[in-house]
Amino acid sequence: MPVTIANIKHRLDERLGDNLTVVAQAGRKKITRRHGVLKETYPAIFVVDLDPATNAFKRVSYSYTDLLTKSIEIDFDDSAAKTNNTTC
Repeated sequence: MPVTIANIKHRLDERLGDNLTVVAQAGRKKITRRHGVLKETYPAIFVVDLDPATNAFKRVSYSYTDLLTKSIEIDFDDSAAKTNNTTC
């Protein structure tokens, strides 16, 4: 089944409240990893509340197109259901 923005949003809606790690391209050879909880989903973006011990920001938002274009990857902390940009 082709991956669509609606499909990505639906899968993230099912994982609200789960711990995750977001790996994002921050530049040419720079990658950022942020740990937090999937807090909210909206029609165009989703919000992650970050762990204050390891991050300078309280929360961050990403668009579903970031996952679709593989600009970011999401790894949920539970080992049974790992999700990244290709399976979202």
